Amino acid sequence: MSPPAGPRPRVAVVFGGRSTEHGISCVTASGVLAAVDRSRYDVLALGVTRDGTWLLVDDDPARWALRGRDLPEVTAAAAAEPGRVLPRTGTDGTALVRVVDGQAPVDLGAVDVVLPLLHGPYGEDGTLQGLLELAGTRYVGSGVLASAACMDKHTMKVLLQHEGFAVADWELVEPRRWRTDLDGVVAAVARLGAPVFVKPSRAGSSFGITRLEDPTDPAALLAALETAAEHDPRVLVEQAVTGREVECGVLGGLDGGVAEASVCGEIVVLTDGFYDFDAKYLDGDAVRLDTPADLPTEVADLVRAESVRAFEVLGCEGLARVDWFVDLSGGVPRLVVNEVNTMPGFTATSMYPRLWAETGVAYPKLVDRLLALALGRGTGLR
Repeated sequence: MSPPAGPRPRVAVVFGGRSTEHGISCVTASGVLAAVDRSRYDVLALGVTRDGTWLLVDDDPARWALRGRDLPEVTAAAAAEPGRVLPRTGTDGTALVRVVDGQAPVDLGAVDVVLPLLHGPYGEDGTLQGLLELAGTRYVGSGVLASAACMDKHTMKVLLQHEGFAVADWELVEPRRWRTDLDGVVAAVARLGAPVFVKPSRAGSSFGITRLEDPTDPAALLAALETAAEHDPRVLVEQAVTGREVECGVLGGLDGGVAEASVCGEIVVLTDGFYDFDAKYLDGDAVRLDTPADLPTEVADLVRAESVRAFEVLGCEGLARVDWFVDLSGGVPRLVVNEVNTMPGFTATSMYPRLWAETGVAYPKLVDRLLALALGRGTGLR
């Protein structure tokens, strides 16, 4: 890929944020800050605190790395310079302004492209994308609608099911319903069988998920609903699916080309539990990530083709990781979509970069490709 023409494009790497995935977002930023080619791009690190304040922070990747079980956090103490950072919106791109109370604003200059590494609500769900659309700023990844639709598991399922994809059967339970008619909810979810997974509709990193062996037990179901509702008032009760957990990375095509699929990877859980937060990020002995997955060639090709189709059906752009349950027990492969993640974990050891490294796109080149995709697009409705 040829270097950008003219001055180095200015990239604002935005991470942290208000969601429960704040720390994971910081770890993702550590990996990206280490991988981005500083000879090609002028990099600005913008950390967002848990209360939503934007700060100009240290761009040293080591500052945001995972240490043992301790997740990093953006706080006021992390600010490289005093004051909060605000985008100055317009239709000709975004300039950043640093504001210190009682002082004149300081112009930080224009930004050519934003790399939004916020996971979960208030970042991955279309909210930040909407701000950047208003600002006329190019950014990496999917637009408002695709980001919001993929963040909300209920909406994602409805859209994919309409297009012929198999999804795990589910019941959407909103707060008024389970608080006023718990018996009715118990009766509704009984059709799903057992076990079920109770999960927030709009959350990631397996936060707030409970595996429930007996969903007809009102007390147990209520406790699981309350746990999920700590992360999102919209809660899904989802039928358990038998199958191997297979993931595939999708990468947008340059110059309007067709999106590409990576090799497939498989998550092999080595304990009696499921692929929860600790297994994903903190307990290296709980899972094994096999890249590529040990699948028959024709099955792997089907997963890859269907991953690209899901990406296109949902209107995704830039990147996504499509997660599947693959059941080979019946002779004919059965694929069930579990999730489409528009901003997957992006540390060098995360599944999405590992899949592309196995496909032949090394981590730094992957970051470069995503920036090139964003810089090659115009601004406007997406």
